[in-house]
This record gives sequence, C-alpha cells and structure tokens, in this order.
Amino acid sequence: MHSRPPLKHTPPQEATDAQKHRRGLGRVWHAFGYSLAGLRAGWKETAFRQEATVSVVMLPLALWVGQSWVEVVLLAGAVLIVLIVELLNSSVEAAIDRIGPDWHSLSKRAKDMGSAAVLLSLVLCAGVWAAALWARFF
Repeated sequence: MHSRPPLKHTPPQEATDAQKHRRGLGRVWHAFGYSLAGLRAGWKETAFRQEATVSVVMLPLALWVGQSWVEVVLLAGAVLIVLIVELLNSSVEAAIDRIGPDWHSLSKRAKDMGSAAVLLSLVLCAGVWAAALWARFF
C-alpha cells in the first residue's frame, strides 16, 4: 500500500492591504474612495437603484412629514437603513457568487438570510413612516 506524503502547511501570506500602512488623513481619504467604489458597485444592483430612487423622494419628504427633528431623523434613518442593509445583502451575495456557481445549502441559507434582512428593514421603514403619517394626519 502506498502512503501519501504529508501535506505541507503553508501559513497565509502577509496581507498586502495598503490601508494598514497609511496614517491620518491619507487613510481617511483612501477609505472614502473605497466607500465611493462600494456605492458605485451597489448602484449596479437593480434593487439598490430602485431603493435609492425612492429614497431621493422620501428623504426630503421626511422634512415635511416629521413634526420634530427627532421624527425627521427617525424617518430619514429608516430610509437609510434600507439602503445600508441592501448594500450588505449585495456584498454577501457577491462573496457567495465568488465562491462558485455550484448550489450549496449554506450558500442558499446565507443569501436567504440576507434577503430576509432586507425585508425586515423594509417593514421597519414602512412602520416608521406609517406611524409618522398617522400622527401627522389623524
């Protein structure tokens, strides 16, 4: 019987992340650039574009619907939470898709949970807006 040679364990290579070597405003500037790249990547997603388009209407409307600055912040925050969760969901989907096209129960689970998070953020947003509209008009 032939035995295989033991597998050699090679430690992971040192991260080549340029951010680790930056300090001060240079780090902030580059981080801002990465954030803009993330927003551009999000814009390529249909769901994010739809939600961002609706938010362009809802954010200014929050100034009119809210009867105090606290209400305005809650209304605007609920809208922004939807966008944030959608970006996070898209990032999970992208990471799963990078692994490969093969179906796997854990990949499905991760994508389903991301989708559920978006749904819950939409329900939260609708609830906050419904409560504010009710308080304003009824």
